[in-house]
Amino acid sequence: MTTVSLERDGHVLLIGLNRPHKRNSFDRQMIADLSRAYALLESDPDLRVGVLFAHGDHFTAGLDLVDVAPGIAAGEASIPEGGRDPFRLDGSWTTPLIAVAHGWCMTLGIELLLAADIRIAATGTRFTQLEVQRGIYPFGGATIRLPREAGWGNAMRWLLTGDEFDAAEAHRIGLVQEVADDAATALARAREIAQTIAERAAPLGVRATLASAHLARTQGEAAAIERLRSDAAALVN
Repeated sequence: MTTVSLERDGHVLLIGLNRPHKRNSFDRQMIADLSRAYALLESDPDLRVGVLFAHGDHFTAGLDLVDVAPGIAAGEASIPEGGRDPFRLDGSWTTPLIAVAHGWCMTLGIELLLAADIRIAATGTRFTQLEVQRGIYPFGGATIRLPREAGWGNAMRWLLTGDEFDAAEAHRIGLVQEVADDAATALARAREIAQTIAERAAPLGVRATLASAHLARTQGEAAAIERLRSDAAALVN
Protein backbone atom coordinates (compact mmCIF):
# COMPACT_ATOMS: atom_id res chain seq x y z
CA MET A 1 0.00 0.00 0.00
CA THR A 2 1.38 3.40 -0.96
CA THR A 3 -1.02 5.78 0.79
CA VAL A 4 -1.94 3.88 3.95
CA SER A 5 0.54 2.53 6.50
CA LEU A 6 -0.11 -0.64 8.49
CA GLU A 7 1.53 -1.61 11.77
CA ARG A 8 0.66 -4.44 14.11
CA ASP A 9 0.92 -3.84 17.83
CA GLY A 10 -0.03 -7.16 19.34
CA HIS A 11 -3.70 -7.67 18.50
CA VAL A 12 -4.12 -4.03 17.41
CA LEU A 13 -3.81 -2.86 13.79
CA LEU A 14 -2.63 0.73 13.39
CA ILE A 15 -3.92 2.16 10.11
CA GLY A 16 -2.28 5.43 9.09
CA LEU A 17 -3.47 7.76 6.34
CA ASN A 18 -0.20 8.57 4.62
CA ARG A 19 -0.51 11.21 1.93
CA PRO A 20 0.65 14.18 4.02
CA HIS A 21 1.93 16.23 1.08
CA LYS A 22 -1.71 16.46 -0.06
CA ARG A 23 -3.07 16.97 3.48
CA ASN A 24 -4.19 13.34 3.28
CA SER A 25 -6.83 14.14 0.69
CA PHE A 26 -8.26 10.93 -0.76
CA ASP A 27 -7.49 9.98 -4.33
CA ARG A 28 -8.65 6.68 -5.83
CA GLN A 29 -5.52 4.90 -4.67
CA MET A 30 -6.00 6.00 -1.08
CA ILE A 31 -9.64 4.91 -1.06
CA ALA A 32 -8.59 1.50 -2.37
CA ASP A 33 -5.74 1.20 0.14
CA LEU A 34 -7.99 2.02 3.11
CA SER A 35 -10.55 -0.43 1.76
CA ARG A 36 -7.93 -3.19 1.75
CA ALA A 37 -6.74 -2.24 5.23
CA TYR A 38 -10.27 -2.54 6.60
CA ALA A 39 -10.67 -5.90 4.85
CA LEU A 40 -7.54 -7.12 6.63
CA LEU A 41 -8.83 -5.85 9.97
CA GLU A 42 -12.08 -7.77 9.52
CA SER A 43 -10.61 -10.98 8.11
CA ASP A 44 -7.53 -11.62 10.28
CA PRO A 45 -8.58 -13.52 13.43
CA ASP A 46 -5.46 -12.33 15.24
CA LEU A 47 -6.59 -8.69 15.01
CA ARG A 48 -9.02 -7.54 17.69
CA VAL A 49 -9.07 -3.74 17.33
CA GLY A 50 -8.17 -1.17 14.69
CA VAL A 51 -6.89 2.37 15.20
CA LEU A 52 -7.28 4.82 12.31
CA PHE A 53 -5.03 7.89 12.44
CA ALA A 54 -3.16 10.17 10.07
CA HIS A 55 0.47 11.01 9.39
CA GLY A 56 1.40 14.66 8.94
CA ASP A 57 -0.37 17.81 10.09
CA HIS A 58 -3.95 16.92 9.15
CA PHE A 59 -6.36 14.01 9.41
CA THR A 60 -7.72 14.67 5.92
CA ALA A 61 -8.70 17.56 3.66
CA GLY A 62 -11.41 15.38 2.11
CA LEU A 63 -11.56 14.12 -1.45
CA ASP A 64 -8.94 14.88 -4.09
CA LEU A 65 -11.64 15.90 -6.54
CA VAL A 66 -9.28 16.28 -9.50
CA ASP A 67 -8.52 12.57 -9.25
CA VAL A 68 -11.80 11.22 -7.91
CA ALA A 69 -14.51 13.29 -9.60
CA PRO A 70 -14.25 11.68 -13.08
CA GLY A 71 -14.71 8.24 -11.55
CA ILE A 72 -17.69 9.38 -9.50
CA ALA A 73 -19.30 10.95 -12.56
CA ALA A 74 -18.79 7.73 -14.51
CA GLY A 75 -20.26 5.62 -11.71
CA GLU A 76 -17.04 3.65 -11.23
CA ALA A 77 -16.73 1.37 -8.21
CA SER A 78 -14.20 2.74 -5.72
CA ILE A 79 -13.85 -0.42 -3.65
CA PRO A 80 -11.40 -2.99 -5.06
CA GLU A 81 -12.19 -6.69 -5.19
CA GLY A 82 -11.81 -8.16 -1.73
CA GLY A 83 -11.92 -4.74 -0.07
CA ARG A 84 -14.41 -3.29 2.39
CA ASP A 85 -16.25 0.01 2.24
CA PRO A 86 -14.07 2.67 3.97
CA PHE A 87 -17.29 4.20 5.32
CA ARG A 88 -18.31 0.80 6.73
CA LEU A 89 -21.75 0.91 5.13
CA ASP A 90 -21.48 -2.59 3.63
CA GLY A 91 -22.99 -5.24 5.88
CA SER A 92 -21.81 -6.37 9.29
CA TRP A 93 -18.57 -5.42 11.00
CA THR A 94 -17.24 -7.39 13.96
CA THR A 95 -13.92 -5.71 14.81
CA PRO A 96 -14.05 -2.44 16.78
CA LEU A 97 -12.42 0.63 15.26
CA ILE A 98 -11.09 3.71 17.06
CA ALA A 99 -10.46 6.85 14.97
CA VAL A 100 -8.17 9.76 15.86
CA ALA A 101 -8.46 13.21 14.25
CA HIS A 102 -6.14 16.21 14.29
CA GLY A 103 -5.55 19.28 12.16
CA TRP A 104 -8.17 19.52 9.42
CA CYS A 105 -10.95 16.94 9.43
CA MET A 106 -12.95 17.83 6.36
CA THR A 107 -15.95 16.23 4.61
CA LEU A 108 -15.25 12.50 4.35
CA GLY A 109 -12.98 12.80 7.39
CA ILE A 110 -16.07 13.35 9.52
CA GLU A 111 -17.69 10.37 7.82
CA LEU A 112 -14.67 8.19 8.59
CA LEU A 113 -15.02 9.21 12.24
CA LEU A 114 -18.74 8.43 12.22
CA ALA A 115 -17.97 4.98 10.81
CA ALA A 116 -15.74 4.24 13.82
CA ASP A 117 -16.95 2.94 17.17
CA ILE A 118 -14.92 5.34 19.33
CA ARG A 119 -13.56 8.74 18.24
CA ILE A 120 -10.87 10.97 19.73
CA ALA A 121 -9.73 14.41 18.54
CA ALA A 122 -6.81 16.66 19.33
CA THR A 123 -7.92 19.97 20.82
CA GLY A 124 -6.88 21.97 17.74
CA THR A 125 -8.86 19.88 15.26
CA ARG A 126 -11.08 21.82 12.84
CA PHE A 127 -14.12 20.12 11.34
CA THR A 128 -16.29 20.99 8.35
CA GLN A 129 -18.87 19.12 6.27
CA LEU A 130 -18.95 21.61 3.43
CA GLU A 131 -20.50 19.62 0.58
CA VAL A 132 -23.59 21.85 0.49
CA GLN A 133 -21.36 24.76 -0.49
CA ARG A 134 -20.44 22.79 -3.63
CA GLY A 135 -24.02 21.94 -4.52
CA ILE A 136 -23.73 18.30 -3.44
CA TYR A 137 -24.29 16.41 -0.20
CA PRO A 138 -22.23 13.95 1.89
CA PHE A 139 -22.39 10.48 0.33
CA GLY A 140 -20.28 8.62 2.89
CA GLY A 141 -22.94 8.30 5.55
CA ALA A 142 -22.96 11.68 7.33
CA THR A 143 -26.63 12.34 6.52
CA ILE A 144 -27.46 8.97 8.07
CA ARG A 145 -25.14 8.85 11.05
CA LEU A 146 -24.66 12.42 12.23
CA PRO A 147 -28.37 13.02 13.03
CA ARG A 148 -28.35 9.75 14.95
CA GLU A 149 -25.16 10.53 16.87
CA ALA A 150 -25.59 14.26 17.45
CA GLY A 151 -29.35 14.77 17.31
CA TRP A 152 -31.27 16.32 14.43
CA GLY A 153 -30.73 19.98 15.25
CA ASN A 154 -27.03 19.63 16.01
CA ALA A 155 -26.48 17.68 12.79
CA MET A 156 -28.42 20.07 10.59
CA ARG A 157 -26.59 23.06 12.08
CA TRP A 158 -23.39 21.82 10.45
CA LEU A 159 -24.65 19.74 7.51
CA LEU A 160 -26.80 22.52 6.05
CA THR A 161 -24.30 25.36 6.46
CA GLY A 162 -20.92 23.74 5.89
CA ASP A 163 -19.60 25.96 8.68
CA GLU A 164 -16.39 25.09 10.48
CA PHE A 165 -16.50 23.89 14.10
CA ASP A 166 -13.92 22.94 16.70
CA ALA A 167 -13.10 19.94 18.88
CA ALA A 168 -15.08 21.30 21.83
CA GLU A 169 -18.22 21.42 19.69
CA ALA A 170 -17.47 17.98 18.25
CA HIS A 171 -17.31 16.66 21.81
CA ARG A 172 -20.48 18.48 22.85
CA ILE A 173 -22.55 16.93 20.08
CA GLY A 174 -21.05 13.46 20.46
CA LEU A 175 -19.02 13.34 17.27
CA VAL A 176 -15.98 12.57 19.42
CA GLN A 177 -15.90 10.94 22.83
CA GLU A 178 -12.65 12.48 24.08
CA VAL A 179 -10.50 15.53 23.34
CA ALA A 180 -6.74 15.34 23.91
CA ASP A 181 -4.15 18.10 24.17
CA ASP A 182 -2.46 17.35 20.84
CA ALA A 183 -2.20 14.79 18.05
CA ALA A 184 0.40 12.64 19.78
CA THR A 185 -1.61 12.50 22.99
CA ALA A 186 -4.79 11.69 21.07
CA LEU A 187 -3.11 8.79 19.29
CA ALA A 188 -1.58 7.53 22.52
CA ARG A 189 -4.99 7.59 24.17
CA ALA A 190 -6.54 5.68 21.26
CA ARG A 191 -3.82 3.05 21.50
CA GLU A 192 -4.41 2.76 25.23
CA ILE A 193 -8.13 2.15 24.73
CA ALA A 194 -7.40 -0.30 21.91
CA GLN A 195 -5.03 -2.30 24.10
CA THR A 196 -7.62 -2.39 26.87
CA ILE A 197 -10.14 -3.90 24.47
CA ALA A 198 -7.62 -6.26 22.88
CA GLU A 199 -6.01 -7.55 26.07
CA ARG A 200 -8.66 -7.29 28.78
CA ALA A 201 -11.91 -7.96 26.93
CA ALA A 202 -12.71 -11.43 25.59
CA PRO A 203 -12.97 -11.37 21.77
CA LEU A 204 -16.26 -13.29 21.76
CA GLY A 205 -17.74 -10.80 24.20
CA VAL A 206 -16.59 -7.84 22.12
CA ARG A 207 -18.05 -9.28 18.91
CA ALA A 208 -21.32 -10.19 20.63
CA THR A 209 -21.63 -6.71 22.14
CA LEU A 210 -21.06 -5.04 18.77
CA ALA A 211 -23.47 -7.42 17.04
CA SER A 212 -26.24 -6.75 19.55
CA ALA A 213 -25.77 -2.98 19.38
CA HIS A 214 -25.68 -2.99 15.57
CA LEU A 215 -28.79 -5.18 15.42
CA ALA A 216 -30.69 -2.76 17.65
CA ARG A 217 -29.55 0.15 15.50
CA THR A 218 -30.32 -1.37 12.11
CA GLN A 219 -33.37 -3.53 12.83
CA GLY A 220 -34.75 -2.00 16.00
CA GLU A 221 -34.78 -2.80 19.69
CA ALA A 222 -37.34 -5.59 19.35
CA ALA A 223 -35.04 -7.55 17.04
CA ALA A 224 -32.12 -7.16 19.44
CA ILE A 225 -34.23 -8.11 22.46
CA GLU A 226 -35.42 -11.24 20.69
CA ARG A 227 -31.80 -12.35 20.32
CA LEU A 228 -30.64 -11.62 23.87
CA ARG A 229 -31.59 -14.91 25.51
CA SER A 230 -30.39 -17.20 22.71
CA ASP A 231 -27.14 -15.27 22.37
CA ALA A 232 -26.51 -15.45 26.11
CA ALA A 233 -27.12 -19.20 26.13
CA ALA A 234 -24.72 -19.71 23.23
CA LEU A 235 -21.98 -17.66 24.88
CA VAL A 236 -22.09 -19.40 28.26
CA ASN A 237 -22.24 -22.94 26.85
